[in-house]
Amino acid sequence: MSQQPDTAAVQSAHLLDPDDADRASRRAALDARPIPAPLRSHKAAAELFEPGPDLVDAVNVALTVGAPLLLTGEPGTGKTQVAYYLAWYFDTEIFPMAVRSDSTAKDLLYRFDAVAYLHSANDPARDSTRAGQSSLIKDEFITRGPLWQAYGFDGTPVVLIDEIDKASRDFPNDLLNVIDQHWFVVRELDNRRIERGDRPPPLVVLTSNSERRLPEPFLRRCIFHHIEFNIERVRRAVELRAEKSGLYRDLPADVREAAIQRFMDLRSSDLNKKPSTAELLVWLLLLEARGGVTAQALADADLRGLPALTALVKDRDDLQRLGAL
Repeated sequence: MSQQPDTAAVQSAHLLDPDDADRASRRAALDARPIPAPLRSHKAAAELFEPGPDLVDAVNVALTVGAPLLLTGEPGTGKTQVAYYLAWYFDTEIFPMAVRSDSTAKDLLYRFDAVAYLHSANDPARDSTRAGQSSLIKDEFITRGPLWQAYGFDGTPVVLIDEIDKASRDFPNDLLNVIDQHWFVVRELDNRRIERGDRPPPLVVLTSNSERRLPEPFLRRCIFHHIEFNIERVRRAVELRAEKSGLYRDLPADVREAAIQRFMDLRSSDLNKKPSTAELLVWLLLLEARGGVTAQALADADLRGLPALTALVKDRDDLQRLGAL
């Protein structure tokens, strides 16, 4: 990653200026605005992550026994970032899957476009080379999912199954044999077996916000690690971004520390949604972009009067509780 300071936050801080009458320049500035790389990409932020000793132990156990690594923790603590960090650390590929409420285990393996297959099979204008065939080549209608792609990768990749608790209970249950035995079959291809063979299995990283309890047989097959919120690790995350990416270069160390203290004051308040580490990192960028913020001003301000408060507090009831509305 570039060691040059990322000035995106400063450059983008004043894009909206109602007094700017130059319409063309407004559009040009909007289109050209740079977004700090660590904010727009987990891959770009990978080297800015630093795992704690307990997480290191959990990863090593998962690698040793070939089991999936299940990460839990409150949103914004870096669960997803762990997978990208591991791909960066081992210089390997990552195959991610963002789980949705309608995701199925089969989406992780492959998708067969039955509609397109039937349409092509009944198309009278089919290529003459296929005339007389009883069936089409079904391979052409299959999209390989992240796990199948990982099985075909030469090295040992990382497979990320992000927010698995969003899916139905059937999703983890349907993965039991796959994550335990490291193979699956493709029914549409005459039950072809897809496996890694003698090669080590991919490192599968699963994340969960604990919105739904996962089945016990599934949990039994995983190595579990809960990422606890740790203020010292928060400070280290800020330091790494300042040292390696140039973020917060215009935000003095005492201002950063004062901001972290007020962030902790908010977390200690009776809020429905406590601000996360990820939100603190964005808030610091906003403070840097505003300019002129002092450590004393942050220390003296009421919580409701903190600058750019809504970067940290995202719940209307919480804002009302603080007296910010």
